[in-house]
Amino acid sequence: MSGKPRLTYLNGRGRMESIRWLLAAAGVEAEVYLETKEQYDKLIKDGFLLFQQVPLVEIDGMKMVQTRAIMSYIAGKYNLYGKDLKERAMIDMYVEGISDLMQMILVFPFSPPDAKEKNLESIKERATNRYFPVFEKVLKQHGQDFLVGNKFSWADVQLMEAILAVEEKIPAVLSGFPQLQVFKTKMSNMPTIKKFLQPGSPRKPPPDAHYVETVLKMFK
Repeated sequence: MSGKPRLTYLNGRGRMESIRWLLAAAGVEAEVYLETKEQYDKLIKDGFLLFQQVPLVEIDGMKMVQTRAIMSYIAGKYNLYGKDLKERAMIDMYVEGISDLMQMILVFPFSPPDAKEKNLESIKERATNRYFPVFEKVLKQHGQDFLVGNKFSWADVQLMEAILAVEEKIPAVLSGFPQLQVFKTKMSNMPTIKKFLQPGSPRKPPPDAHYVETVLKMFK
């Protein structure tokens, strides 16, 4: 039996993408499962989805749901969660902030056509005025390559994912953030991240109309 974590989610980004990022940053490969609504319904019927929703990650003999719980476990297991409680609290704080921005990106593909332009402007405004200035300042004051301590952590992975996700929609979004530009370059060249950014990796493409339709059918 394979020792790889097993990921249950649709073939797209959604709430599983941050988990894929974190596993990839840790250098961990995973198996993937979930292709049909029948499979999804059976998981609910069999009691595998505690709150009747995915992501589901099977790891170390556990069937874990809830994205935050899954990622906390992975970060702790693979030494991406700081050296002590204070660093862990800082990582949690940064991750929660980034997650607020990522939530806007997550729901954007499901916006009505007449709201997309407005919602895109909201993402740009929040990224450039609320979230990215925080991390620009943190990196400058901290004077390290990483957000917390002097070691790569979950917070760095989450920020890198967010930067690339926003850049897909607003290519010049980092133009006023030199520290984040340097951070992005350094993260992109870390071996595990670099591998994840290559074609053929588990990283999923931006959601398209087909993915949106699949999600709506699966979870209606």
